[in-house]
Amino acid sequence: MAVTFPLTCHFTFVSTGNHRTGAGAAGLAPKPLHFPYRLPRIIFCVKNVSTEKQSKDPVSEEGYHGSLSSSTFDVSTIESRIKYHAEIAPSFSPGPLQLPKAYFATAESVRDALAINWNLTNDYYDKLNMKQAYYLSMEFLQGRALLNAIGNLELTGPYAAALVKFGHKLENVARQIITKDGQEEVAESWLEMGNPWEIVRNDVTYPIKFYGKVILDSDGRKHWIGGEDIEAIAYDVPIPGYKTRTTLNLRLWSTKVPAKDFDLAAFNAGEHTLANAAHANAEKVCFVLYPGDESLEGKILRLKQQYTLCSASLQDIIARFERRSGIPINWKEFPNKVAVQMNDTHPTLCIPELMRILIDIKGLSWKEAWDITKSTVSYTNHTVLPEALEKWSMELLQKLLPRHLEIIESIDNELLNYIVSEFGTLDLSLLEQKIKDMRILDNVDLPDSIVHLFPNAKKVSKVKSKEKILVKSLEITMDTASEEAGSDAIKATKSKKDQLDAEDKECTDEEASLLKPDPKLPKLIRMANLCVVGGHTVNGVAEIHSDIVKRDVFNSFYRLWPEKFQNKTNGVTPRRWIRFCNPELSQILTKWIGTEEWVVNTELLGELKKYADDEDLHVEWRSAKMSNKIKVASLIKEKTGYVVNPDAMFDVQVKRIHEYKRQLLNILGIVYRYKKMKEMGAQERISTFIPRVCIFGGKAFATYVQAKRIVKFITDVGATINHDSDIGDLLKVVFVPDYNVSVAEMLIPASELSQHIRGGRECQS
Repeated sequence: MAVTFPLTCHFTFVSTGNHRTGAGAAGLAPKPLHFPYRLPRIIFCVKNVSTEKQSKDPVSEEGYHGSLSSSTFDVSTIESRIKYHAEIAPSFSPGPLQLPKAYFATAESVRDALAINWNLTNDYYDKLNMKQAYYLSMEFLQGRALLNAIGNLELTGPYAAALVKFGHKLENVARQIITKDGQEEVAESWLEMGNPWEIVRNDVTYPIKFYGKVILDSDGRKHWIGGEDIEAIAYDVPIPGYKTRTTLNLRLWSTKVPAKDFDLAAFNAGEHTLANAAHANAEKVCFVLYPGDESLEGKILRLKQQYTLCSASLQDIIARFERRSGIPINWKEFPNKVAVQMNDTHPTLCIPELMRILIDIKGLSWKEAWDITKSTVSYTNHTVLPEALEKWSMELLQKLLPRHLEIIESIDNELLNYIVSEFGTLDLSLLEQKIKDMRILDNVDLPDSIVHLFPNAKKVSKVKSKEKILVKSLEITMDTASEEAGSDAIKATKSKKDQLDAEDKECTDEEASLLKPDPKLPKLIRMANLCVVGGHTVNGVAEIHSDIVKRDVFNSFYRLWPEKFQNKTNGVTPRRWIRFCNPELSQILTKWIGTEEWVVNTELLGELKKYADDEDLHVEWRSAKMSNKIKVASLIKEKTGYVVNPDAMFDVQVKRIHEYKRQLLNILGIVYRYKKMKEMGAQERISTFIPRVCIFGGKAFATYVQAKRIVKFITDVGATINHDSDIGDLLKVVFVPDYNVSVAEMLIPASELSQHIRGGRECQS
């Protein structure tokens, strides 16, 4: 999203994996390690909220001279900067400016120029000490940084002209970093040659602790000691706003340990693996984002990634707050200067981590810390599927983050007491249901203070004894009946006994399900419930989604705290998704509307209604669409070897591969269409069906077997249909490998039918 400045501007904190992520603005986040050590990154987004009422560009304010704008960069200046980075400060050996050297030199020239505005923007926000919103996310799918940066700076033309002098086209240079890795889940190479956009901040490091134990000091304060210690180090990426000199920050985190942790004695003794164990263990946190979690090791690594994001980001936020606040620090002002937005449940640990820092390190009371936390943190929900709402093992958390489990247990107890105070004890069945729906801990004993409210829990044994007496009498009756009334009476009496046995089991099971944990099931922490309880707002990302969140997923919470729940519809920036990736259509829009202001004011697109029947507009529109389809046909040929007809309808479904996204339903529909075609003669097929190219794109999670089977099924169907000479160009099925933002920037402008298949409580996000 580009940044404008009436009331807000955006930074970014992020925690991401082995693909660079970004929310469009700037931010802070743990980042993946550079290859071979930095593959994933942790990310976090910051939003600055100004109290000024007029729209201003902070870098253009009086006293901030020397900032970068398109007027200061002509073709010759750009040419000399690219040459400087290619020859004087090279990332490659001296020699001709070939790809990818041309890309790195170009990107570094833009980055260095952005540094001027970048620093001025940060200085301006420090000076104003305005409120900042930090967006914590495990990933940002940023897309092509080069085209986005020079496009926002209005330097596309000058850079294109400068690169021509070096014998390159801008479009080709910008595409040079597209990877070709597919569903085989080979390691991505996005950091193999370094990243020209990022700058390491060696002075911005924070300690991260795992394992250890919690002790109580003589002053009553708890301390988390021992265990495994690593360091998070910041890497920053500049994100320029559109037609503004404001340049914000995407902060990524990498992980390491100090050089002193390398065991030189063990190394010299030949124990090389042991000598490097601490370094390897720290670097492993950032090797792969979302590691498979079927194994215990995978679960531990995932939890380490999530905690690294939360801890490093919060320590950074608090350090900035303290620096800007001066002495003495008024912690009550923290929610007035800081907002932390959790993107899904991955950053949930920021709630107990903020509590830990405020209580154990800063010396605040529980009530002070809890009030601050609830006023600072907010939660964006992205899924309504129960299996996608994270639940972490209490046993694992106790081992890896013992102090955080203590805090979560205390929050759960406080929640239980609040539920009782709100719903009372007159209707115990209602109270039981609310506790079941809303409790943070799952399959865990209730505190004695809550259990004593339910007398039925103590009567279970008495009920069972009474039923046993009844069953015994039935057994006597059955014996008598066998002698006097024969087999029919025996069957009737036995049936009554079986019914009572079933009712007895159902009753006792129901009692135990709420009041007693099942020893066969794990004790869990429901992270989504913790997000709702610990935050002051909860939002979905579409109106239908937010309605489901309120009606179904968190209905008990919504009834208790209706003011918490909001809707924030996901936005689509017209800069990236029309202006930059669809230039032919952009020119048409600007021509017919009469201004390019539609890029920042999409309501102006309504002006096109008056030309709805204009044949000249239709011709230009179809021409732009065909141009984009020809590009995609070329992409398909390059990536899959299939030849498709751009005159056919392009039917596109691109999104994460998942059962609820309904790719399986879509491909089954295609199979049905193919079957019907095969039942017809050639002429009937041609007269009945419109030529169609069905395009799929997306990735399945590495351990999601069913999703990977769907991918295999789609490719197998494509292999059958695409080689059927009877069908020809009437139907093609293509799965585009390695789907990412760059591929989306080509497919979406060429799409004529975009598939979004939904069912039940599901929503697309």
